[in-house]
Amino acid sequence: MLEAFITNLGRYNEGYLDGEYLKLPATTEEVQGLLKRIHVDGVRYEEIFITDYITGISGLRSCMGENESIDELNYLAALLDDMEEWEVEKFAAAVDFGEYNSVPALINLTQNLDCFEFYSDVNNEEDLGRYYIEEICTLEIPEHLQNYIDYEAYGRDMNLDEDGRFTDGGYVVRTGDSFIEHYGSRGDLPEEHRIFAYPEPEKSIKKALESYGKLIGETVTAAHERPQPANAER
Repeated sequence: MLEAFITNLGRYNEGYLDGEYLKLPATTEEVQGLLKRIHVDGVRYEEIFITDYITGISGLRSCMGENESIDELNYLAALLDDMEEWEVEKFAAAVDFGEYNSVPALINLTQNLDCFEFYSDVNNEEDLGRYYIEEICTLEIPEHLQNYIDYEAYGRDMNLDEDGRFTDGGYVVRTGDSFIEHYGSRGDLPEEHRIFAYPEPEKSIKKALESYGKLIGETVTAAHERPQPANAER
């Protein structure tokens, strides 16, 4: 349901496009494997950015930027994967309000779908008026009067009154329930979604780094232990 194209920023600035799509949700091992393939080693190349997204949810792609947290994206993808099809439709419709333009906001939206009603296949004001009169109001309209009802005008008035939106799949409107922000920052991330990690260094590189660190430590220790010359008398 969500893929992000991860790009090596350092190599990009050098004129190379080292990148690959990461299918989310993912595991730490999958992230490390991808980073290794695009030469992000956490030593020479550390920084990444996201150049593209693939998603089947209408409007979602434009809500996410190039500097998003991989961990937060993973959490969002997992929440979306746990949804029923009708919940995904409602989520996509709510995104159309244009107020959820960050991954934290989208995470909160997944947990506040009760704040919206979504009527599938209600695509215009006439459909809306007919739905409200025939389905919600449960009025018995005599057959000989049905042709005299201006469903479109009624639907237009209802749309203006409740500030709803016609989307690709239907009509969405707020219920008036309080929108609760369950997610505030990365500190609220469940541990299982903290998947970003640099690849483990190659054994030869790791050994060289350890030897270099040991050498530096010994040099510093020797410098501290070396006797200091007495101050010459004037």
